[in-house]
Amino acid sequence: MKIITVIQARLSSSRLPGKVLLPILEKPLLSRMIERVEKSKYIGKVVVATSTNQEDDKIEELCKSENITCFRGHLTDLLDRHYQAALKYDADAVVKIPSDCPLIDPEIIDLVIKYYMEKLKDYDYVSNLHPPTYPDGNDVEIMSIAALRKAWQESTKYYEREHTTPYFWENPQKFRIGNVLWSKGVDYSTTHRWTIDYEEDYQFIKRVFEELYPNNQMFGINDILNLVLKNSEVYDINKKHLGKFWFSQ
Repeated sequence: MKIITVIQARLSSSRLPGKVLLPILEKPLLSRMIERVEKSKYIGKVVVATSTNQEDDKIEELCKSENITCFRGHLTDLLDRHYQAALKYDADAVVKIPSDCPLIDPEIIDLVIKYYMEKLKDYDYVSNLHPPTYPDGNDVEIMSIAALRKAWQESTKYYEREHTTPYFWENPQKFRIGNVLWSKGVDYSTTHRWTIDYEEDYQFIKRVFEELYPNNQMFGINDILNLVLKNSEVYDINKKHLGKFWFSQ
């Protein structure tokens, strides 16, 4: 099976413009995220998918400087951007990971992809989001090229195109949908916010990297949990945004 992992990124975020290029330990946030994603065993080819808008030239330049494949497509039709990237790189399955997940754990990526691969006969689309149980910011979705093509052909609503996958989970009669729950039997999706939409989120993520990265570059979900449970000051940095959810672009 040929898998590509698409990291969607742009600079025109309305809440925190340019967030993917904010510095984390002297490197852009997007670079730190890619560093983590590439530790996954099953991701296949990593593709940063950005828009054709001129302001996103900086993302392409970053990708070139770090030898990362960059694909450029429609600014707001993310469904088309993912589908066209899949066609270009001849994918059998596409993993979708938004660029606002710089703390994503590669082991969680592996869990979702492996679950999909082991149950190809059962599912067209697998995620860890319906329902979510992992801390917000560990979003992983994988879908077959056939399912992605069907959604691309049939989606007509603006938000379905803009956010890539709503057509899947809003039409369970058309797709076989699977979900990966956290094996610990807990739900941290509304009590731990590790995504980036606001300045406070950036300060939280930056602090986590500063605390954990020097001793363990591939710190995982349990390392972050231990940090915030032992240090309420870190947890409180972006606490006021807990429970807020935004589709990523």
